[in-house]
Amino acid sequence: MSSDSAPINLTHHFLIAMPGLEDESFARSVVYLCEHSERGALGLIINKPSDITLKGLFDKVDLSLRREDLRAEPVFQGGPVQTERGFVLHEPMLMNRAETDESAYASTMTIPGGLEMTTSKDVLEALSTGAGPRRVLITLGYSSWGEGQLESELAENAWLTVAADLSVIFDTPVPQRYDKALALLGLQAWMLSPDVGHA
Repeated sequence: MSSDSAPINLTHHFLIAMPGLEDESFARSVVYLCEHSERGALGLIINKPSDITLKGLFDKVDLSLRREDLRAEPVFQGGPVQTERGFVLHEPMLMNRAETDESAYASTMTIPGGLEMTTSKDVLEALSTGAGPRRVLITLGYSSWGEGQLESELAENAWLTVAADLSVIFDTPVPQRYDKALALLGLQAWMLSPDVGHA
């Protein structure tokens, strides 16, 4: 990379898998990037539900779930790394003290652009009492790329990128999220050929 070109930062963007991306974890996936720097990238797949519901997950960690709106929601397969760990993508939950912008939870990454990602159990404990963030997406596992890895996959046309739209994460039915993310670019799946062809 030449020194005069600024590194790209795709934090708070979607990665949308191109049809040619056949890796089982990532085929037809939409990844929300929580962090992207020169050291690498970390994200959560937002459109691959597992067969576990949030109620099932809470039962596993010995918590009741008093939020009726969340009980039947799926836990998502966030990616192939640390699939036994939970990651909670949610709206910001700030401490009650007005002078601080510290998150309400112990292990939280604040994502520029409007969301937080928490890995500590206290967010689940808050949800179990009926409190906690109103809108959440919970995954087991995450997706990560080492230094320069995502950039080279982008250069190989494995992914499309677009600024994240929170309505795709929280308001769009799961089967429609891939197409809705593509629509942010003015594209439809049929327009994307998995092959590089010649006219």
